[in-house]
Amino acid sequence: MEYRQAILKLNQFKSLGINLGLRRINDLLEIFGHPEEQFPIIHIGGTNGKGSTTAMLASILKEAGYQVGVFSSPHLISHRERFMINGEYISEKEFTALFAEVLGALEQVEQDVGSLPTEFEILTAMTFLYFARKQIDLALVEVGLGGDFDSTNVVKHPLLTIITNVSYDHQDRLGNTLVEIAEKKSGIIKANCPVITMSKGEDVLRIIREKAEDLAAPFWEIQREVAWEIISETDEGQAFSLKTPFNDYPQLFVPLQGEHQIENAITAVFAAEILQKKGWRVGSEAIKAGIVKVKWPGRLELIGCKPCFVLDGAHNLAGFMVLSQWLTKRKQNRRLVLVIGMLDNKDWDWAARFLKPLVDAVIITRPNSERTVHWQDLKNHFQGNLPLTCIEDIGEALEKARSLAGDDGLVLVTGSLHLMGKAREILQCSKNNSPGI
Repeated sequence: MEYRQAILKLNQFKSLGINLGLRRINDLLEIFGHPEEQFPIIHIGGTNGKGSTTAMLASILKEAGYQVGVFSSPHLISHRERFMINGEYISEKEFTALFAEVLGALEQVEQDVGSLPTEFEILTAMTFLYFARKQIDLALVEVGLGGDFDSTNVVKHPLLTIITNVSYDHQDRLGNTLVEIAEKKSGIIKANCPVITMSKGEDVLRIIREKAEDLAAPFWEIQREVAWEIISETDEGQAFSLKTPFNDYPQLFVPLQGEHQIENAITAVFAAEILQKKGWRVGSEAIKAGIVKVKWPGRLELIGCKPCFVLDGAHNLAGFMVLSQWLTKRKQNRRLVLVIGMLDNKDWDWAARFLKPLVDAVIITRPNSERTVHWQDLKNHFQGNLPLTCIEDIGEALEKARSLAGDDGLVLVTGSLHLMGKAREILQCSKNNSPGI
């Protein structure tokens, strides 16, 4: 089997959709001798910021000299992005071999459990096998959806559990209130395993706190433990000072945009300090270097000039809120053209509510996903006095936005991470071949 054939075969499992539960993944991992038990795991959940926090913590641990595996989702361009060790993607050859191996066990799982594993469960099993065989020092495993019944929740004794925050997303599966969502996300907390969170709101914190107390899990509410202040903000990133119960950092620099990324950086720093207290060698120099070297594309990423393109994967309430706050500070008097595409199951109202007052023109486009049957209907939420058009092809949408924005304007591309990968690929190619961007 070639890599391309493996991806085509894997994509067939998307038809099974999201089928939360742990029976299939447990049975699949049992067949392979539970590889997830062969290395320490940091389990990372939350609504937003999981990927950014994971990337920063992985960068810190790499600087500290560790072999760090990262399992994250979704990918921007290639499935290989989901399997990384010290920033390096799994090779096509290794991905294909692992997929073929796991594929060979699916019939047994169906016999044992009565249903086939989903695409995400297959990827989860492949990840654990890959990391175990590479003999990594530890893995950072990002929750796919929710927490309690996510396939990554087979992790029984995490080294550390992180819940970044709790906001509205996937209400059809997680509940319609923040309390219900917090209950699902706190399902990754395990007995006697430390937990940290950057969550806000007493109702949410109460749920996480009570879950931790019930399981005798040491618990830190990061907001109450630290003090920080922004020093400067530029197109290259943000400098900030930080004081924790364990250390003072007069200046840290994160090469990402938005105040929320400082909160994600603080979460990563706090996690590194907890690991240090548990005996892992993670000094302040590794923390500083890891934060400054982090790379996390598609999140308030600035590409080119004349015009400047801003790529951000915002797709829910909290994401659009922080995006609008950043735009309000940084737009100045420039013309802003919005290129937006969203999945059918997302709440389009939030996008229009936060972005419509800030933009001068809107282009609706189609993300690269099978969950975009009604993509054009998003235009109904942006009706009004703004110039509005629908262009299905992402490349054509970007070219139209470029002409509407003019050399001095901004083009915001947002609405889905499924849109970011293709847009970024097109813009990077244009940047490398044309001086106009």
